[in-house]
Parts: sequence; structure tokens; C-alpha cells
Amino acid sequence: MHKYKNILVIFVCMLVSGFVVAKDTEEFPARKFFPTIPYISLDDLYKDKDKYIIVDVRSRYEFETLRIKGARNIPLSSSDFILDMQALRNSVPNSTIVVYCNGKTCKKSYQAVKKCRAKKISDVIAYDAGVMDWAKKYPQDSTLLGNSPVDTTKLIPKTEFRKHLIGSKKFGELLAGKNIIVLDVRDQFQREGVGLFPGVDKRVYLDDHDSIIRYVKKAKNENKTLLVYDAAGKQVRWLMYTLESMKLKNYYFMNGGADAYFADMRNTLP
Repeated sequence: MHKYKNILVIFVCMLVSGFVVAKDTEEFPARKFFPTIPYISLDDLYKDKDKYIIVDVRSRYEFETLRIKGARNIPLSSSDFILDMQALRNSVPNSTIVVYCNGKTCKKSYQAVKKCRAKKISDVIAYDAGVMDWAKKYPQDSTLLGNSPVDTTKLIPKTEFRKHLIGSKKFGELLAGKNIIVLDVRDQFQREGVGLFPGVDKRVYLDDHDSIIRYVKKAKNENKTLLVYDAAGKQVRWLMYTLESMKLKNYYFMNGGADAYFADMRNTLP
């Protein structure tokens, strides 16, 4: 009887473990692609935030829009990323470095840890719940457009963001019109080869604030629709703060970004 009880206990533990893994994979879909990357939860990071060195690996534009208060910015897309991370490690040899990006479907935090490991930069882990979850739960330890604590009513909700999302097919249909401006805002780390719409889209980095403003003003003054796409449909959410502050009405983002565009193309192949 004792033997069967042990088997039952092991079976139940396996079921619970499997449920936890499935739940994590559903909530954090990118974890399955980076199974060896260590991560820390939102509440655990907050509880011991003063013990960690927190690094935002997004673009400077995203960092300046919304960030964890006190975080440093070392963009993953920078050619000096490893040099800067190595310098940081040397300056704080006994501290754990925690890197973060936009949210649960963003891969940059995992990629940053992976790159650091490849270059023997030790004790770097990912906070993969992202900056928006942090700001919502801990506004007093967040900074929005230079202001802290964050007024959470000024955080653009997903419902409002979704109103400006269109699928790649609709995006392509709008390209047929002449009264448009198309921006590819993927960073250098994410771009490969030409843009999605050669000869039509304009390449501009989010960090190039002056160019972003120029295109927004052009769209507004000429009553043109602004179409924007990024890599995975996440970075454009931060651009929305600028578009709203400039009172641009006609603008849309490609839902899922270039990743979704290529996925749709693959699905239509015979």
C-alpha cells in the first residue's frame, strides 16, 4: 500500500508541475524558446529591487516614454551592448543584473541574457513580465514621460491601443491609396534586408525623435493616414503617446508587426 501511495504522490506532483509549466507557457509564450534563461517575477523583483541592478534593454525612445524608476538604459540594438554590459558588470561585480523589455511576448530580455552568457557576462537574469505590468502595479516606482509617480490614468489601455491595430491584409489594402505615409520603425537589431514595402515605407528609428515628429507633422498637415509597423507589434504602443499628444487622428499600426506579416505570407503559400 505504501508503494502505491508514493506512486500516487509522484503522479499528482507531475500533474501539478505540468499545469504550472502550461500556465507559464500560455502567459509567457517566449519562455519555451529560451528554456535555459533564468527569470524573476514582478513581485520578487519589486521586493528586492534595491539589491538588483535593473537594465532596460529597449530603445532610448521606449525608455524615455515609460520605464522602471532608477533603471539604466542599455539598448540591445546598440553595437556597444556587450561592451556596455561588460563595463556595468565590472563596476558592480557582486550584484545581479536584471534586464527587461516591453512585456510577456517581448523576446529582448531573453535575448539580452543569452548574449551576455555567450560573452561570459555572469549573473544576468530576465524580468519578463515587462514595464507595463510594473507601472500598473507599482506606479510609485515608475516614470512616464519624465514624471514619477506615474498617473496610471495616463497609461494608454490595450482597448484604446487595439482601436489602431489592423491586420497585415488591411494594411496592404491601405497601401493602394496615395494619401498615406508608411513608417518602418524596427531597430537595427530587428531589421534584415529591405523593408516590407520597398519604395513605399520610410525607415526611421524610434530614437530619431526629430524624424518621427517631422513625419507626424507631415501626415497631419497633409491630412494623410500614417501607417506604422515594427517587429512584433509592441514598440508602436510607445509611439502612440507621441501621436496622441500631437493630436494625430488618422493612424494605424500593423497588428503583430513584421513577424505577423511574414507569418501571414507563409500561411498563404500553397
